[in-house]
Amino acid sequence: MVSFKTFLLTLVLYMLQGAGTSLIKLNNSGYEDVVIAINPDLPEDENLIQQIQNMVSEASTYLYQATEKRFYFKGVSILIPTTWQTKPNYENPKLEIYDKADIFIEVPNPPGYNVPRTDQIKGCGKMGERIHLTPDIILGKMVNEYGLPGKILVHEWAHLRWGVFEEYNEEEPFYTFNGKNVPVKCSDAITGTNKVNVCSGGSCSIRSCKTDPKTGKFQKDCLFIPDRHQTEKGSIMFMQSIDSVVEFCRKENHNKDAPNAQNQKCNFRSTWEVIQDSEDYKTSTPMTAAQPPKPSFSLKQIRERILCLVLDKSGSMAGGDRLNRLKQASKLFLLQIIETGSWVGMITFDSAATIQSDLVQIETDAQRNTLITKLPGVASGGTSICSGLREAFTAIRKKFSTDGSEIVLLTDGEDSTISSCFDEVRQSGAIIHTVALGPSADKGLEELSKMTGGKQITATDNAQNNGLIDAFSALSSGNGMITQRSIQLESKGATLKDGEWMNGTVIIDSTVGNDTLFLVTWTTNQPQMSISDPSGKIHSNFSVDTNSKMAYLQIPDTATDGIWTYSLKSSAQTLTMTVTSRAANPSVPPITVDAKMNENNSSFPSPVIAYAEVRQGSLPIIGANVTALIESADGTTVTLDLLDNGAGADAYKNDGVYSRYFTAYKTNGRYSLKVRALGGTNTQKSRPQVNGALYVPGWVENGEIKMNPPKPEISEDEIQGNNLSFSRTSLGDSFILTNIPNGPIPDIFPPSQIIDLEANIEDEHINLTWTAPGDNYDEGQAQYYIIRMSKDIIKLRDYFDTALQVNTTGFIPNDANSKETFVFEPQDFKIENGTTIFFAIKAVDKANLTSSISNIAQASLYVPEISAGVSISTIVMSVVGAVAGVCIIAGVTLCILNKNKK
Repeated sequence: MVSFKTFLLTLVLYMLQGAGTSLIKLNNSGYEDVVIAINPDLPEDENLIQQIQNMVSEASTYLYQATEKRFYFKGVSILIPTTWQTKPNYENPKLEIYDKADIFIEVPNPPGYNVPRTDQIKGCGKMGERIHLTPDIILGKMVNEYGLPGKILVHEWAHLRWGVFEEYNEEEPFYTFNGKNVPVKCSDAITGTNKVNVCSGGSCSIRSCKTDPKTGKFQKDCLFIPDRHQTEKGSIMFMQSIDSVVEFCRKENHNKDAPNAQNQKCNFRSTWEVIQDSEDYKTSTPMTAAQPPKPSFSLKQIRERILCLVLDKSGSMAGGDRLNRLKQASKLFLLQIIETGSWVGMITFDSAATIQSDLVQIETDAQRNTLITKLPGVASGGTSICSGLREAFTAIRKKFSTDGSEIVLLTDGEDSTISSCFDEVRQSGAIIHTVALGPSADKGLEELSKMTGGKQITATDNAQNNGLIDAFSALSSGNGMITQRSIQLESKGATLKDGEWMNGTVIIDSTVGNDTLFLVTWTTNQPQMSISDPSGKIHSNFSVDTNSKMAYLQIPDTATDGIWTYSLKSSAQTLTMTVTSRAANPSVPPITVDAKMNENNSSFPSPVIAYAEVRQGSLPIIGANVTALIESADGTTVTLDLLDNGAGADAYKNDGVYSRYFTAYKTNGRYSLKVRALGGTNTQKSRPQVNGALYVPGWVENGEIKMNPPKPEISEDEIQGNNLSFSRTSLGDSFILTNIPNGPIPDIFPPSQIIDLEANIEDEHINLTWTAPGDNYDEGQAQYYIIRMSKDIIKLRDYFDTALQVNTTGFIPNDANSKETFVFEPQDFKIENGTTIFFAIKAVDKANLTSSISNIAQASLYVPEISAGVSISTIVMSVVGAVAGVCIIAGVTLCILNKNKK
């Protein structure tokens, strides 16, 4: 029997995984339920599957040794695309979903771009999102450039699982230390040479690095080329490709001076120190065996989508127009969202449950419309959620196993017996998406979603916010076939007075346009409706369902890209407009928006963060206007402008991830997150932010430099220019806030940590720049700054309050997210040539709450030498002497001229 202590620990570890989590579990030092997904665009290749297994097995041994026998890979599922042939040894997936896989094996984008990387949108010590690898990495074709596949996987796993960062810096691979240019590396004992590889006309030559005469730094093309044969064991997060490297950097050999992401984001702690702080480390003990057990592998092939709608028609659904809104949202789902080829069934329940439709494969519009006729029309009775789930299992098992099937459970009521079917749900292998409608939906719904990996969504009775339609629009398939999914372009609502208009525009960009649908709903009377395409042509042939108070317009073929305009004139009532579409080209991924919170459950005053990832395939979209709409249980909506500025809650600038703290708490309970993204004149695709294995430019072997091919880069043509116009809306999982005090919220939120401080020295002045925090994290305006400096980086970090303080009298902080610049001349602080100085800032708000210490910026004084062996002092003395000589000659000449005049 499991002890209460063990149960509690398991529960705590589960909750710590956070929002949008994977299925990974740590069981007696072994990682189980790791999911590796093969992209459906990759051609079928059985050797790839075998090499994935070889990579994981190799990585398991490497990980075991690198972590002092604490961790290894125990159980891994490999998701085979539905586009590959079915084979007897392929199982059906259970809770493994392509979209929530931990490791993606993808087509390189662009071709030849085989950069391993891990998406990290949160801070140090926080789990990453996913690992990206390509077949060439798996098949061992990039060993010279990145190292063995197993070692690459361990590097990426440290990013994903423990939230550590890179110990190199591709943007600035060298830094000045004690007047010398040294490579950004960890540890210092890694040896190599600094050279430039100059290529022209098909031939290349190796040259010495040159320094910039103004800054004294190496010019941009200088590379650190490591020795092939080394004895140093660290570090994996610097260059795991070196054969001798088998350890993470530890406190003893960590390079605290190197300006890399690990130092900047983890407060100068080594990777091993961060790993030791993790829950994995704290809840594990070293094993004794020389080698770890071999990993077990399950091959699971994604199949056609099997889904059952389980819809509440109890008496409480009669209030607030809930039943009709359910019909509107369900009709949209059946008409537009559910993919052709899917199997769909329908269950309704009140005190008991009824199978309204057994599973039907959706192949024609007639089948969709038949299902629509089964939607509930009358609300009565009590609420028995478990009876609805059990009937869904029965309906599914008539044709298929419940493993990997999906259930969409919508209810507005409470059910004291909901926990009675939790065990059946766990054993079913089904994924349950829950839609909580209204303020009284049972608190156990989220538990059903959590235990099965389903979405958890909430919708209020505020029809204007369109929450229920958004909920069903968010239920597209997660099978990886992105070009087949329905994408929501628009979702808006308005409560109008008699005779008022609801007008708006929606951008249909070139990546979408197939199967485009405009949906209008109303609460009282049918409005006047018209749609105008980019050419000015009016479309008004709506299909109207007066009973459900909705109408839709299906655009034939591929909708013209450009700005579409809608105009609705109405009596006094609430209207909504929803626009959905699909990819225009099956070979071109559409622009997508993925919305999420950092936590699905949070207790006041723990901060919560809203995120929105805007991408086209693997390429980030930057420069978009992204807005989060956060709705509380009472229907109140707070609007947040999300930013991709690398400050406050945002981990990296221009990585396509837009972020913001949310502190406008209203009430305890469920909150929904909806994100709206608009592209415009400053919007463009960008290169991916790379948190991954370092590309090795070449090796020094027996004194000879052997260069690798230049690292492939994403060209400007592939990124294209500005003016990437589009519109998208996306609903994230709901989240729950607790422990919020009654009455006014006390001012307990400090300014956010400054994470982008930069410094440089010009002449005798020091220039500091950073992004302003706010009064409450990244909102409002801080009261003042405390700036301190030191020649010792660790003393500045550990003893900030005793370091030399910079006089900031009269310097008033700007509003949050503004750029700050502060220039000063240090007093009583001698700066000599080659001196490196470190700077840090804290912000203080009006309640005297202080931010965490900023990242530590460094700057070095460089006084250039005019020529070899001639110091600046010699030059100065020469100039002074020359000027004096000129003055003497001028004086003598003037005296002679005066005498001649006499």
